[in-house]
Amino acid sequence: MSERELLMTAVKAADDKRAEDILVLNMKGISLIADYFVICHGNSDKQVQAIAREIREKALEQGYELKRMEGFDEARWVLIDIGDVVVHVFHKEERSYYNLERLWGDAPLENVQSELN
Repeated sequence: MSERELLMTAVKAADDKRAEDILVLNMKGISLIADYFVICHGNSDKQVQAIAREIREKALEQGYELKRMEGFDEARWVLIDIGDVVVHVFHKEERSYYNLERLWGDAPLENVQSELN
C-alpha cells in the first residue's frame, strides 16, 4: 500500500473518533523520521486514548506495521509511529504547550480535508 493510503488510514481513524484540528505536515526533505506528521487533539484523556486506539487498530487491519506507540497510559501526548507516518495525538492543553505546528513551521501543510468528506 502507498504512503498516501497509510496517511489517509490514520487521518480517517482520527476523524472517526472526533479528533479536533487534524493537521498533516509534509515532512519530506525536512525530517528523516517520517514523510508525514499527523497532529490532532482530543478534549479528555478518554478521547485521546480512543483516537490512538482507533488509529492503531485501523493501521493493523490494513496490514501496516505499528513500529511504536508511546504515551498511551498518560493520554497527554500519544505518539504513534507507523513508519512513513507519525501521528501525534495530544490532549488539548498539551497541544498548545508543545505547539509542533510552530516548531515544524517550515513544513508545508498537506490538504486532506477534501478526502474526509
